[in-house]
Amino acid sequence: MSVMRSAQGLSALRDAGNGIVFTSDLGEYPRETYVKVRYGERNTDPMDKVLKSDAEWRAQLSDMAYKVTRKHGTERAGTYEDFPKEPGTYMCVCCGAPLFDQGAKFESGTGWPSFYQPVDADMVGETVDRSFFMKRTEVHCNRCDAHLGHVFPDGPQPTGLRYCINGVSLEFEPEA
Repeated sequence: MSVMRSAQGLSALRDAGNGIVFTSDLGEYPRETYVKVRYGERNTDPMDKVLKSDAEWRAQLSDMAYKVTRKHGTERAGTYEDFPKEPGTYMCVCCGAPLFDQGAKFESGTGWPSFYQPVDADMVGETVDRSFFMKRTEVHCNRCDAHLGHVFPDGPQPTGLRYCINGVSLEFEPEA
C-alpha cells in the first residue's frame, strides 16, 4: 500500500484489492464519493483540485468536450466562431475555473479562440507536448487538468503569446 499526501491534508491510500481510498478530515471514501463530499457539485475554491472518475467526466461532458479535455483531442478549426463579444470570462467547461478574460481575446486567423494571457497564470498550467513529431507547449486547467490547447510565442503585445484554445473546453460567463 502506498500513501500520497496533498496540501489539503488528504491522504490517498492505494490498495491493489480495493482501488483508491481517500482519507481526510471528512472521513474515508472511495475517490468518486470523496470529491462529492469535499466539493459538492461545483468546487468554489479555484485552487482546490477537482478529481473525478472517467465515468463521472463522461456523464458530465459532451462527447466532444470529453474527447478534447480528458483525452487531449483537438476540435476542428472554426468549430466555435460564435463566442460572445460582450465583457465576461471564459471558464473551464469541466470545473468552472476562470481561465481567460474577453479583453485578452484576439482574432488570430487560426480558427480557434485565441488569448494573449490567462486571467490568472496559476490557473493555466503548461506541459511539453511531443505528439505528432513536433514539440509544443500544451496548456491545461490547473484545477482539473483539462486539456485546453497550446500556447505559442507568436501572439500580440503585451505578452507576445497566443493561447490557442479549443472552444469546446470553454464556457462563457458574461460580466454581471
